[in-house]
Parts: sequence; structure tokens; C-alpha cells
Amino acid sequence: MQLTLWTYEGPPHVGAMRIATAMRDVHYVLHAPQGDTYADLLFTMIERRDRRPPVTYTTFQARDLGGDTAELFKTAARQAYERFAPKAMLVGSSCTAELIQDDPGGLAQALQLPVPVVPLELPAYQRKENWGAAETFYQVVRAIAGTTRVERAPLAGRRPLCNLLGPTALGFRHRDDVIEITRLLQQLGVDVSVTAPLNASPDDIARLPQADFNVVLYPETAGQAAQWLQRIHGQPFTKTIPIGVGATREFIAEVAGLAGVDAAGVLAENASRAPWYSKSVDSTYLTDKRVFVFGDASHAVAAARVAARELGFKVVGLGTYSREFAREVREAAKLYGVEPLISDDYLEVEARIAEAQPELVLGTQMERHIAKRLRLPCAVISAPVHVQDFPARYAPQMGFEGANVLFDTWVHPLMMGLEEHLLTMFREDFEFHEGAAASHLSHAGGATHAVHAAGPAAPQTVAAQDAQVHAEPAPQAPHMPHMPQMPLTADSIAIAPGALQVTPKATSAPAESAQAAGPAAWSADAQKELQKIPFFVRGKARRNTERFAAERGVSTITVETLYDAKAHFGR
Repeated sequence: MQLTLWTYEGPPHVGAMRIATAMRDVHYVLHAPQGDTYADLLFTMIERRDRRPPVTYTTFQARDLGGDTAELFKTAARQAYERFAPKAMLVGSSCTAELIQDDPGGLAQALQLPVPVVPLELPAYQRKENWGAAETFYQVVRAIAGTTRVERAPLAGRRPLCNLLGPTALGFRHRDDVIEITRLLQQLGVDVSVTAPLNASPDDIARLPQADFNVVLYPETAGQAAQWLQRIHGQPFTKTIPIGVGATREFIAEVAGLAGVDAAGVLAENASRAPWYSKSVDSTYLTDKRVFVFGDASHAVAAARVAARELGFKVVGLGTYSREFAREVREAAKLYGVEPLISDDYLEVEARIAEAQPELVLGTQMERHIAKRLRLPCAVISAPVHVQDFPARYAPQMGFEGANVLFDTWVHPLMMGLEEHLLTMFREDFEFHEGAAASHLSHAGGATHAVHAAGPAAPQTVAAQDAQVHAEPAPQAPHMPHMPQMPLTADSIAIAPGALQVTPKATSAPAESAQAAGPAAWSADAQKELQKIPFFVRGKARRNTERFAAERGVSTITVETLYDAKAHFGR
């Protein structure tokens, strides 16, 4: 255990709360001190639920520790049943109450309540939230579904039945993923029997064994229960997570194999616009953009695949805070030739992101803050998330529509960054400076124009300040009627061969030793000049400049060094 300002996962009892809150007709009695009631805010403030979680806290105080805290729990459990009349109850301890060792499971059994009581033993100091959610769902399924195997009718002559397993309260886009995958399964001719734990009652849990197979949407919460259902009730389950076009098509084929249906019609529709958008002229400048991916294991592995195979990005970092799924992330990292990061220390994650120098970060709410500090664009792909990632609109991550959402969510930060850079580039222009009136007000615009025409010339751009750089007109490309004419960007100026003829200036004074240890330091003026380069090529410009300085033994990078490196790599 460590003291920290941020944690990717809460204690395991928060995971149990996610299961209880997701379900209907279930109540959770939590043996906890007064301060542990903070968890309610995760659901009412962050997820914006219209009701409190179905949780009763014993809320013992310091003065109660000298008395009978066990009796406090029994009273709270009895009153919770009488007030809420649930069809099943969960009982357990928070991380603080675990130290008292009151045994909530045994105390609840002694009450002999007329409903199933599921005792939860969640080791708060060894495990965390996702494990707590998976263990709770597993115990609920095991206690209510029973061990009597159901005889299912042959698939011939009837529609196959499946269960959707894994969506919970406080899950990242779980609500919309369920809608999207249910729709996709219906197109395949497969009916959904039960979705659990989200919106499932204990009666629904008892019906889980009647399905022909299970669809596991989130292995972090449903993997353990799915394995038990396969072992006890003979239900196979899917292994493919349908995030991205390629994975969705593989998921369809996998479901078709389990259900014995023909998927050719659904696969032929190709319902996502993302593949064409990613190949279109508007997206070609995204190719080989460096991306760092971090999140829960399922979303991180899926996001890396989409980034590399479907959008043409280059994965320069891949990691997860889910230690239980470290093996899967390590295997995925081998595909991209990167060192996997398995850590729940946000400071270590920040250091690895800074070291990798990505041009886009895909991560959690924490990576959004990290990217903001590093002045990098970011898109959230995984829990933990904040309120803005529980949108009122329909925004799944899975299926063909989910692929469209991914494209928009990941690509737009890069495109809006380009727009922002263009505004910055022309901020001193007579028509766009801060004092200029709106362009549609002709009289105001004319007056402003006149003032600037008579006044001193606007400051020169960075390129114009370098008197040694003379741009020759580039050969005119043939006009393509079906392609928009794209403006020449700083990226193309920096790397287009033959686009610039540069008269070399005197390079910065070399250091005494060409083998100086460590990278060259940046002067304040060079750092300021670097920030003027568009963010989507800034990382490349920095790496090239540092490489240029290292090869020439330059110990301090100045503005002059920056432009010498630009001229060198632009040849």
C-alpha cells in the first residue's frame, strides 16, 4: 500500500458496489466506518445515476470500537432487508472494517433471512476494484445459478440463445456497448437471453444456464464467471472483444461458429464508415503518427490493434494497470516491438509517456491530465473516467458503430490541433489579430485594414526571420478534381525533399567532446521556438534536432541549432 494522489482502481468493495448497483432487486450491506460512504458519489456524481446505490453502511464510529460492532452489523442487515425487501443480499466489509474481523458473512447467515445471502471475502490490501467486481459477480452467479445442468434443445429449428456478460455500473460506455452488440446479435439471428450484471435481477441470474453460449464483453469482470459456467453448465464463451472493425468481424465469425448461423450477410454489409474515412485524403497525414496506449487490459490491447491496423498509427507504448491481465498485454506489446508497462503508478506512466514522445495519447482520465501537462492531444479509451465520459448521447466503443466513434474520438484531437496551429500561425495577420473586427462587418474591417496598412508592419513569421532560408517554388502538382487542395503545412515544409534550398549558416560551437554524456540541453529561446512548430510534428522535430546535436557534439541546442537541423533533414 502506498500514499498517492491518484489511483486507477479503488478497493475491492467498490467493485462489489458496481455489481450491486448494476443489478435489480439486490441489496449490499457493507460493514464500514462513517467515512467510507464517499463511494456513493462515484455513481451519483460521476455516472450521473438517478438514484443512490443499493448499499446500506453500518457507519460505525471510533467510539463503537469499544462495544459490539458485530451487533451493529446484524441490526443494519436486518433493517435493510425489512426496508428494501431485496430478492438477494450481498454482505461484506470495507478495507477499514476488514481489520475488525467481524465476519459479515457468518453474521448474516445467523439472521436466517428468507433470501439468498452472498458473503463476499474481498482482501482489500491485496486486491483492487476490478478483481472485486469479478469476484462478486462470480459469487453471485455461483450462489444463484446453481450447479444443476440444464438440458438444452438442439439448435436445429430454433434461434440460438446467448447471455451478455460483463457490463456493470460505472463501466466505460457499457450501456451503449450492450445496445450495439445486442443489435448485432439480432442481425445474426441470435437472441439475448440475459444481460448480466447490468439490469439483471436474481431471477435473471438463475436463468443464465439456459443459454447456448455466453458472450463475454469485459473479461475483467466476467471472465471468472464465464469459466465457471463453461465448466459446470457446458456453456462455451467468446474470446474476441469486438472493438474496431477487424475485431468486430472476427467476433461475428466466432459467434456464428458457436451459434451455427451464417454470418455472410452481416459481414457483407460492412456497416462502419471508419475504414473509408481512415483511407481518405483527409486522414493520410495521420499515417505513422506515434501513439501511446494505456488503460484496462481489454481496452488497451484493442485500442493498440485499431491504432496500428486500422488508422495507420505507430504504437510506441502499451500498458495497463490491470496486473491480473499482464500476460495478455505483454503478448500484445510484442506485436508492436515495445516494452509493456504494467503499473498502477501514474508517475511512472507519465515518465514513460514523456520518454516515448508520442503525438497522441490514448488512456484513462489520468492520462488526459498527463497529456495536458505535456501539451499532447489525448482521447479517453478506458476507465477510470470522469463525468464527461458518461455522455447523454449514444457513443458505444464496440461494434461497427463503435468503430465510427473511435475514429471520431481519436482523430479529431489531431485535426483540431492542426486548426489551432493555423490560427496561431496567422495570429499577427492584419485580418486575424486580436484587435481585428469580425470579417463580415465590412466597414469595421476596412477601418482596421487601413490602420494596419498605415501602421508598422506586422512581425515576421518564424520562417521569414531566418534570412538564410529561401524557398523555391515547388513543382505544381496536377489538379485532382475529386481531392481537396490541401494547404502546405509545416510538416511538409520540414521534410519535403528538394522543397527548400538552404544556405548553411555557421553551426553552433561544438562541445569539447563529441561523446558528451546524455542528450543536449535546450536553451530557453530554443524551447520557445520549438513550441511554434505544429504539435503533430513537434516530437519529430525535437528528436531530429537532438540527434543532429548529438552527432555534432553540440552540448546546448539553440535556435540556430534548431534551424540547422531543420535544413539538414529537409535536404
